[in-house]
Amino acid sequence: MVLKKDKQKVLGEVFDDERIKTFLIDSAPVGVSVDFHCLERAYRGMKAENFETFVKFFVEDGRDLNATNTDGRTLLSLVKEHESFAEYAEILESAGAS
Repeated sequence: MVLKKDKQKVLGEVFDDERIKTFLIDSAPVGVSVDFHCLERAYRGMKAENFETFVKFFVEDGRDLNATNTDGRTLLSLVKEHESFAEYAEILESAGAS
């Protein structure tokens, strides 16, 4: 008996604008800045080109790119510690993060 594949392997999720906007969440764990949580979640879950689109929506929504985590660190400061993610730092800086 020969089995055949009936489904193609999905290599990555498609991030259209509507999917990207779903990362603009309004809740976070107790004690965590909603804006920081939102940024970090997008950073961890998106490729750079999608993250750039997300940051545009984030800023348009009036959110804080310089929100801090419970240790007082911004996402930009955390991302800068990882050279392989320099593109994400550039996206944040070009959008106004400091």
